[in-house]
Amino acid sequence: MPHGARAQALADWLLTTDPRQRIRLAMAGFAALLMLCCAAIVNLMALAGLARQDWVGWWTLITLSGLALQLAAIRSGWSLRLRDPSLTQVQIRYALACNAAGYAILGEARGITPVILSLVLMFGIFGMSPRQLAANMLFALGVFAAAFVAVAWMDEPGRKPALELAYAAMIVLVLIGSTFIAIRLQRIRRRLTRQKQALTGALAQIGHLATHDELTGLVNRRRMTELMAVEQLRCARNERPLILALLDLDHFKHINDNHGHAMGDQVLRAFAATVQATLRSTDVLARWGGEEFVLMLYDTDPACAAPLLERVRLAVQALETRATERVLRATVSIGLAIGEPGETVERILERADEALYLAKAHGRNRVVVHGAALETASAQDAGHGTWPEI
Repeated sequence: MPHGARAQALADWLLTTDPRQRIRLAMAGFAALLMLCCAAIVNLMALAGLARQDWVGWWTLITLSGLALQLAAIRSGWSLRLRDPSLTQVQIRYALACNAAGYAILGEARGITPVILSLVLMFGIFGMSPRQLAANMLFALGVFAAAFVAVAWMDEPGRKPALELAYAAMIVLVLIGSTFIAIRLQRIRRRLTRQKQALTGALAQIGHLATHDELTGLVNRRRMTELMAVEQLRCARNERPLILALLDLDHFKHINDNHGHAMGDQVLRAFAATVQATLRSTDVLARWGGEEFVLMLYDTDPACAAPLLERVRLAVQALETRATERVLRATVSIGLAIGEPGETVERILERADEALYLAKAHGRNRVVVHGAALETASAQDAGHGTWPEI
């Protein structure tokens, strides 16, 4: 097995393959490594005669055993049943208790305790709430108060109360300062998170506005042009025709002139909602400009396109929009074009527009399907409903 593969296999065995578990184990392992280094320094001081070796030995055994149990609880998955699977609170409070016990037994070397304490508190800066940080500070004050009492009770030879008072003041300052900074960082982090969420929402809104019509919420012309180009390529690969239709509200200028643009906007919104409710979820309706709309039918049998549009026409014909004085009704004229092999989107739209023109010319409120013999269409009488293929 290559060296890189062996290293990866070892990492997977130690840290598991679950990304969240790997993060938990990596953080817990790093904290344990720091405590191991601190324990090594404490033992060196004991060997130098600054602390009792027997006490330091027991302290080291208890400290490292507790760390090993915490790592085992995370690695085995046992901690997953708890509210805090990372055991962050347990690790920090255990380290604080061990730190306080170290202060009590280190004798002349207890001056390193504030340094170790600051390392312990560093792991709680980002992972805990302000309430948890404050609770840990109170817990640390309690265990260190017990350590101060234990030192006074032991009354070791050469004990210097003034120096111990300085140590106590330093530890209190470290606890209060670290907690204040951590809470401040938490507030900054929450503010940045809120700003990030607001920025993400604003970007999403800008992206939506760039691709959708603000009034109707439909896809806008630019986005529809992109979608039609993509769909044309897909249809060419699958040897299916691209089917496009142009929809135009009849006598819409009359609505604006007689009832105001606000009522015209209301009619456009109602029209868009009605058409979308009639179509399939895969079909795309876009506002092309003013009261004109483009419809692209996905994976549709050409023979089914006209009946579908006839249902759209009937749904719009039944639409009622309430104005101040009366109920407004609207109708729609529709021109449908079935794409031919190699035909461009622009040409299909042109043919749909020609069919729409015929629908308008022959009484409106109808569906006209563009075919090969456009020049013969004007001789036919459409009536209401679907104009025969021309």
